[in-house]
Order: sequence, then structure tokens, then C-alpha cells
Amino acid sequence: MYSAVQPSGNLTIGNFTGAIRNWVRMQNDFDCFYAIADMHAITVRQDPALLRRRTIELAALYLACGLDPEKCTLYVQSQVSAHAELGWILNTIAYVGEMERMTQFKDKSQKHADNINMGLMDYPVLMAADILLYQADYVPVGIDQKQHVEITRDLAIRFNHRYGDTFRVPEPYILKEGAKIMSLQDPMKKMSKSDENLNASVFLADDRDTVIRKFKRAVTDSDSEIRISDEKPGITNLLNIYAAFKGCTLQDAEREFQGSGYGDFKLAVGETVADALAPVQEKQKRLLADKAYLNDVLKSGAENAFRAARRTLSKVCRKIGFYRGE
Repeated sequence: MYSAVQPSGNLTIGNFTGAIRNWVRMQNDFDCFYAIADMHAITVRQDPALLRRRTIELAALYLACGLDPEKCTLYVQSQVSAHAELGWILNTIAYVGEMERMTQFKDKSQKHADNINMGLMDYPVLMAADILLYQADYVPVGIDQKQHVEITRDLAIRFNHRYGDTFRVPEPYILKEGAKIMSLQDPMKKMSKSDENLNASVFLADDRDTVIRKFKRAVTDSDSEIRISDEKPGITNLLNIYAAFKGCTLQDAEREFQGSGYGDFKLAVGETVADALAPVQEKQKRLLADKAYLNDVLKSGAENAFRAARRTLSKVCRKIGFYRGE
């Protein structure tokens, strides 16, 4: 199992319920490699000092959420050079047309029109290298990210056809529970850590008062009934969030708030989320005070990732004819 998250901004509660919390569960069932994808982050301009700080903060957050370095490999992507090396090799079998059709390239090109760099276009090839380096069987993704796994599969199959059996062809591991939490200000779009409207997203670093204030301001509708309905996306989104953090079904959440007013409902959702985030925030704070421990975890993770990645990269280099001595 392979997955990664960029250290390029505060993570939202959607990242927590849709990715990290599932990672914690899966580390008991799979050989998991979890990366902090700083190489992907620089496809858009970053403040170097801020990028370094966010990298270590994300490592502490992973651990605070329950990732165990004894059960999984946690590392920083740029500390394993094989990612860049395999990325370059895969570039030679990737086609410009298929990169231009990638949804993320189109979206980011619009958002960063002044910086449409080759890394932005090449992002999916590096992502394919990330996954294929570790011979991953599965890649946990939301439905909206399936396209990246599909291009990875295409490149693996193309390489295997051209050079012989080399890569496992990974399968998307679709995450259903809490996989898609929507914006509090526009419930028709996914909650995003890059949303310009700060009230639209609840971040894992938000303090209790901020969390509750954002939920109080969440968009609902002119009706007064709390129910699951496509016609009530704001209310349905809040019910989804409550269910994800309370550990109940969506239907149970709906029944719990029958007859409640919007004000009481939104306050209850905010308090439930704040209660769940408090211990994570406290543990992250303690971990950040012990930089030596964090550095040891990331160093050990990088060494383990390096060994696994090198096995694949050596095989690839032999297959394509790179000279390594007789």
C-alpha cells in the first residue's frame, strides 16, 4: 500500500477522515509506505523555510493521528532519490497528450497561470514513480483521484510490454467512509486546503473556537428540516461530517437531529469535530517539541524506503540497458 500527502498547507478534516484515519487502520493489514510528498509540492512556488516547517509538522501530525513507525514506513519523498530517477525513466514512455489531458494539470494551470512549469505537467509521472517504486498492490484514493492511478497503471503496463515483467500493476483502493467532505461555504465542491475562503474549510490546526465559529457560519438552506437530500447539500454535508467524527451512520445522524433547529445542529457538529481534534493537536504539539525523535523516525523511514526503492530501480536500469559494470 502506498500513499502520500503534500506538506503545502494546513490539512483539512476531509484529509483526516478521507485519508489519514484510513491509513491508520490499514497499517495493521498491509505493508504500508506513507510519504510526505515535498517533491510534488514544489510544482507550485513555495517559501523554502515554510516548506521545511510544514514537512516536520506533517510528520508529527501523521504520528499524532496514530501512524506507528513500527508498523509502517513514514518518510520524506525528497530523501529517497530513486523517486526522481524512476520519474525520469518513466518520462520516456509517457506521452505529452496524455499528460495534457490530466484533470489536475488543467485545474492547476488555471490557478497558477503565471507558473505553468514542466513539473506541473509531469506531476502524474512522478506520482507513478512513487507508486511503482514500491511495487504497490493498492493505492488508497478517493473517487476523484482515480485518474492518477489509471495513468500509473498505463505506464506500468506499457513498460512491462516493452521491457518484460517489471512492475506490479496497482489497483485503486477506493475509500468510501468520509472520503468526500464538502466545503462549508459551497457544499457542491470538495473541501480544500487551498480554498481562498477560510470559512469554507476546517483545518486540523484550527483551535476549538475557530472550529465552532466556522460550523456556525456553514451554508445551509431556507428550509428548517434536518434530513439527507440532494436538494439539501449543505445539511447533508454537515450530517456526513457529524457521522464521520461521531462514528455513526448517516441515517443515525439524521435521526438524532430530527426536530432540532439549524443553530443547535451546527453547534453540535462543531463541538463534535473540535472534541475529536483536541487530542490530536495536543499530541502533535508534544511531538514537535521533540525534534530529535521526529528526525530519527524520518531517517529510519527513508532508509527503509531507500532499500525497497533501490531493488525496483536496479531492476528497471538493467531492463532498459543502463551500464552498471560487468
